[in-house]
Parts: sequence; structure tokens; C-alpha cells
Amino acid sequence: MASLRDIKSRITSTKKTSQITKAMEMVSASKLNRAEANAKAFVPYMEKIQEVVANIAVGASGVKHPMLMSRPVKKTGYIVITSDRGLAGAYNSSVLRQVFQTIKQRHKSESEYGIIVMGRVGRDFFKARGMNIMLDITGISDQPSFSDISEMTKQTVGMFVDGTFDELYLHYNHFVSKISSEVTEKKLLPLTDIAVSSKVTSYEFEPSPEEILEVLLPQYAESLIYGALLDGKASEHASRMTAMKSATDNAADLISNLSLVYNRARQAAITQEITEIVGGAAALE
Repeated sequence: MASLRDIKSRITSTKKTSQITKAMEMVSASKLNRAEANAKAFVPYMEKIQEVVANIAVGASGVKHPMLMSRPVKKTGYIVITSDRGLAGAYNSSVLRQVFQTIKQRHKSESEYGIIVMGRVGRDFFKARGMNIMLDITGISDQPSFSDISEMTKQTVGMFVDGTFDELYLHYNHFVSKISSEVTEKKLLPLTDIAVSSKVTSYEFEPSPEEILEVLLPQYAESLIYGALLDGKASEHASRMTAMKSATDNAADLISNLSLVYNRARQAAITQEITEIVGGAAALE
């Protein structure tokens, strides 16, 4: 059985850990509020640009663009959004597990796929397994702006346009609520499933629809990546907040159990001392 000093020391260290996890929970809660607001604020822009792109692409007859057309798939790209740090529960492991299994099921060799990864955790995961990382970015802010990833998104979309990839998929954690997120796979390119909005809007094109799409389609694809990043950041902060709350609750339970063990051990020690004193007194009589 551990000594009273050891038990007391463990209680003290657990209390200190509990204070740290409680502070991290509060920080994550604050970041979550901002990240959730950022993600929601981006939705109207995404809906409007999708409406415009769909109306131009579908409404203008005879318009063709490489980003709107399917082609034989020789190489697939996977954009994976993870975090730079751990202590976020299953946030990273769930999306990495899905991507890893998907790649193993769909592809037989490294030449058939390439990975574009955001976050140090994802980069280290794929690097440790010798998988084909073609582009990675780390050190993304907790409240990212588009300028933080603009160069990466341009390169990624450019890889599809120049034929490096024949299709691109997004893998990230979709924010559902503060206690729930869903691992999501979304086809990014080609944009073959753009649906025309139910809102009928008439547009006059100047210059031609082809020239507009030449500029607008890459921006739209880049915006989809940025929107997924904002969504993923909200999920990350929610997962970290939940994980730290669980850690704090577990620490409280451990402290309660250790305190009970400590009190029992102290009571046993006092009883032992009393017994020894009584025994010594009896021996002197």
C-alpha cells in the first residue's frame, strides 16, 4: 500500500493537472465561439457564389470549362484537414482513419493518389507511413483568414487544372454542435454536381460567360477549401473543449477516490499508533 506522503503527493499533482485542463477548457470554449461565428458568417457568401456559378454554368448553353467536366481518373488528390496540436479527443484520429482506409481501398500504388494535408498531426501521420504527401501546410491560426491558405489553395486547384489530379476530395470534421462533429468526405473537383438554386435569378454577363467562369470557378473551389477549414476549426475547438472537460471531470473523480484512500490510510495509521501506545502502557504495568 502507498504511503501517506505518496498519496498526498498524487492528490496535489492531480489537482494541479485539473487546474490546467480547466483553463484549457475555458480557452477552447472562447475560441469555439469565435470559430463558430466565423463559419456561420461565411455561409451566405458560399451560398451566393454557388448560386452565381450554377446559374452561369448551367444556364448559359454551350459553356465548357475543364473544372466542370469529368475525365478519366488516373490520379486522385485528397485534401485532409487536421490540427497542429493534440489533446482534442478523436478529432484527428477519426478523419485520419477514414482517409487512410479510403486510400487503401481505392488505390493499389502511390502513383494513383496524392495528399494535400493541413496540420502537423496529419502531416506526421502520413509521413510516418510513407504515404505520398504532395503539399502540406502547418501553423494555421486558430481563427484563420483566407490569406493564411491562399497560396496553398491556388496550388491545389492548379494541380487539377494542369492535370496532376483528375479529381479532388476534401476530408474534414464537419461541425454539428459543441458535443458532436461528423467526419465528412466532399468531392471538390470536378464541379459536376453543382445544382441550380431554387431561387430564379436573371444575370446579364459582361464579358462572356466563359471569361467569367475562367476567373470565378477557381475562386469558388478555393472558397470551398476555406469553408471546410473554418468548419474544421470549429470542430477542433469543440472537440478540445469536450476532451478537457472530460479530463477535468476524471481528475475530480480521481481526487475524490484518492482522498478517501488517504483518509482511510491516515485513520489506520492513527489506530496503529493508539494500539502501540496502549500496548506499551499495558507492558509497563
